[in-house]
Amino acid sequence: MRFTSRLATHSLIPTLLLLSFGADVAASTLNQNVSWTINRTGTSTKYRVVAYGDSIYAGYNGSTVSAAKYAAPTVDAEYLSASWNADIESVRRTKSGAVAQDVYQNKIVAERSFMRHSSTRVVTFEMCGNDGLQARTAFKNQNGTCNYKVLTDAEATCKTYVGKAMDYINANAYPGIKLKIIGNLYYPGYDADNTQSTCKDPSTGATVKMRDRFLPSLARMNYWMCELARTKGFQCADNFAEFMGADYDTNGDGLADVDGLRYIPGETEQNYVLRITSTLRNTLRDASQKFTSAGSSFDYIQSDDVHPTYTGTTVTSGLFGDTKG
Repeated sequence: MRFTSRLATHSLIPTLLLLSFGADVAASTLNQNVSWTINRTGTSTKYRVVAYGDSIYAGYNGSTVSAAKYAAPTVDAEYLSASWNADIESVRRTKSGAVAQDVYQNKIVAERSFMRHSSTRVVTFEMCGNDGLQARTAFKNQNGTCNYKVLTDAEATCKTYVGKAMDYINANAYPGIKLKIIGNLYYPGYDADNTQSTCKDPSTGATVKMRDRFLPSLARMNYWMCELARTKGFQCADNFAEFMGADYDTNGDGLADVDGLRYIPGETEQNYVLRITSTLRNTLRDASQKFTSAGSSFDYIQSDDVHPTYTGTTVTSGLFGDTKG
């Protein structure tokens, strides 16, 4: 298994592996907050990385009392400690199962004090996974005539709260911050969704392939995460490309698939969605088989077919409250 997260702090090119199209199966929510400090030999300088989000930043591993120690925020802190030669405090303020509105209101806004601290240098967030999951589940449970509004509503909600979150962070984070990041959505269950719906299209009267409906919806969510990031001073970590594309060129276009799938700053929504859903569709692979070379692949998804795999130990964080270490 391989789950890494890198921050190129000087070039501002993040490749965080963060967020899924569906983050938690359960409707209930669970706070999972961790403060973890990487103490580096030979320095007393300490900076802070603050991460807001749902189960992906929480390091959710199926437990209500523990979480993965090396979720993305902790890995980021390790890289930053080496790059900046400083102690790094990684602060996760997360809520497994939370939809975008919940992450915005009850984490980013309600817990703004964490990013206001004078040691803060990086603020990162992820959201919308549970909005997507709930819409996907609602669509899969439909009978009779398909109602696509559940998908478009999730798209609109995601765009709204991503924008609100960026504006709030811009207005409230410590002025000395060096980097602001959002991570977009990968598509867990890509292969599992390659099946027909139980509802029927209102125009054709036929069932529809669910993946063909979910992929464009996901692409539109991802586009607006990255486009809003571009216009509001954030970097967009393209998790969709990282999870869904091979690290080598499979279609002979001269680009590693992971690079071909990335959001291109300034491109239109129409162009991005066309690239993902049509032009480069044949390069997409289920994240359970992430190819790093023609002969080597890794499973990026836990057995729930939703959350990213991780390496290392777990920490107590859940019903017992916050964890520090």
